[in-house]
Amino acid sequence: MKGISPGAIAIILACIVTGGAVATILSLLFIDAGAWQWLLVLTGSLVIFFSAYLFAYQALKRFVSDKIRIIYKSIRTSKGASGKEFDFEMSEDIISQVNNEVLNWVSDRRDEIQQLKEQEAFRREFIGNLAHELKTPIFSIQGYILTLLEGGLEDENINRRFLERAAKGVERMTGIIEDLDKINKFESGQFQLDIQTFNLKELAEDVMHTLEMKALENGVKMRFNRAYESVLVEADEGRIGQVLTNLLVNSIHYNEKGGYTEIRFFDMDENILVEVADNGMGIASEHLPRLFERFYRVGKSRSRDEGGTGLGLSIVKHIVESHGQSINVRSTAGIGSTFSFTLKKA
Repeated sequence: MKGISPGAIAIILACIVTGGAVATILSLLFIDAGAWQWLLVLTGSLVIFFSAYLFAYQALKRFVSDKIRIIYKSIRTSKGASGKEFDFEMSEDIISQVNNEVLNWVSDRRDEIQQLKEQEAFRREFIGNLAHELKTPIFSIQGYILTLLEGGLEDENINRRFLERAAKGVERMTGIIEDLDKINKFESGQFQLDIQTFNLKELAEDVMHTLEMKALENGVKMRFNRAYESVLVEADEGRIGQVLTNLLVNSIHYNEKGGYTEIRFFDMDENILVEVADNGMGIASEHLPRLFERFYRVGKSRSRDEGGTGLGLSIVKHIVESHGQSINVRSTAGIGSTFSFTLKKA
């Protein structure tokens, strides 16, 4: 029946009714009919035909319309659309029209289900990572406190040392919670950027001075790739300082003694391209697409024992994107990594 319109179906039904009526009339009344009687039969047949056609057409339209209206109402309700009445022309291929609508609806639902599955997988992984990140400092704090309560508090050789270790565990948990709060505010649009013009080269120098002792402890040298007079940009100076700090801290942590961390600036017409590069252990290519996810770690070489909340790169990504810019990374295992992002040139 595919491709047969309701109008064609009504004509077929009208022909069947008319044929049956004419055959009955002829068999009962006009077996030996003359010309005028045949004309009367023809006229009556036409009247019967059109009457049957109109009746069948309207009845079929009503039947099909009621059924299709239910389908459309269900589809539109699932889409959140208004439940306005659906109307159509009987000359159209209604079955094909409904079939296409249903197929589109099924495709939308399939995409939605796939998205929900991905979100559920991300939620499970995020909760698992968060639990793991908090478990280590909580257990260490619990152990130190129990030791102190069981008599260690009176021992001057261990009480202060254990309290200091417990305090570090608290600081780690506080750092995780504060970073999560920052990410949540960025995603919900609660952070207001203080856009102003400043010298990015001076900001980078200040950040390097702040991290100088950490770099010396790890045997890493921080430097510019060349001398710069000034690099003026329009951005939130405090947030960009946090971006540079997080990238430099990562570079120092995952570098090797004798390595370097280098900051580079490139003029890109309307933007300034900023690169933070190092010659450290590098990152395998399969990890790069997920590097900016919350709590994502790259194997044993970037373990939780090396410190950090696991949220630094995620915060960096949110800050850069909140400026309407983008951040990228390129890296080769055993050679080094380069993080690059753009800022609007003043």
